[in-house]
Amino acid sequence: MDSFAPVIGQTQAVELLTQAVAKNRIAPAYLFVGSSGVGRSLTARCFLELLFTQNNRNIPVVKSKLEKGNHPDLLWVQPTYQHQGELLSVSEAVEKGLKRKAPPIIRLEQIRQITEFLSRPPLESQRNVVVLEQAETMAESAANALLKTLEEPGKATLILIAPTPDSILTTLVSRCQKIPFYCLNTAVMSQVLTSSGHREILNHPTVLSIAAGSPGKAIEAYEQMQNIPQDLLDSCTQPPLSYRSALELAKQVDKALDNEAQLWLIDYLQQSYWPQLRQPTVIQQLEKSRKALLCYAQPRLVWECMFLFLVDITTQI
Repeated sequence: MDSFAPVIGQTQAVELLTQAVAKNRIAPAYLFVGSSGVGRSLTARCFLELLFTQNNRNIPVVKSKLEKGNHPDLLWVQPTYQHQGELLSVSEAVEKGLKRKAPPIIRLEQIRQITEFLSRPPLESQRNVVVLEQAETMAESAANALLKTLEEPGKATLILIAPTPDSILTTLVSRCQKIPFYCLNTAVMSQVLTSSGHREILNHPTVLSIAAGSPGKAIEAYEQMQNIPQDLLDSCTQPPLSYRSALELAKQVDKALDNEAQLWLIDYLQQSYWPQLRQPTVIQQLEKSRKALLCYAQPRLVWECMFLFLVDITTQI
């Protein structure tokens, strides 16, 4: 059975990893590099299955443990929020209803957990494996601590998942074998979304534009769109015509949406405004708004500046 059968459109990555296992030349560290949502994490899971079932007679048991996320030789690390002394993944934060003002990051405490995990020999496999999703979110102290682990990984393989090599320390990149992942063309995008039960997304060109060849981004954007009141979304996609309406709209956005939803709205408006206005300055202003939100500026003020700018632009057209 082909472990990589679920992976669609990433032929080069699959070939490189398959040959590494077949020739028993598995690197101590890999960097899965490419846009989010194109199959990096899925490919990592398939690679794990191939590694852990190699020369193992209890293949169904191994697969079951991987599916449940309780394989003793695997540590899967995700960015976290810190809340009342506890580290919470994105899904855990959502379950607890935690109001998220800043993006999650991979913290020094998590790198220490990796060091502790790798300090013991593998229990059921030939090697321990650590996967770091969104490795680009590592704090500087965490990245420096991970560097020490990569220098002496022992009987282990680490997989870092990041959008570009430039997004993490060059010293980390130099110690990893790069596995490239590419954005999918329209036909493959349609195949993936249809086979995964998300065919309805194909009817939303703005969402597909945001996705830019990434099925995962398309699904995430569509789900985010469902969480935003339709009347608010409609109001935002039509540039306000007066200063008063601009200020009122900024108030509504600030009141109705959390930081994550507001950042998504920036992406959505970039795709919505460009066909209407064809003004590069509008896209530039949206980017300034994104940076301001990421720097914890007061959201309502950010949106007031954005929508007031739109009023000035549209009156000049």
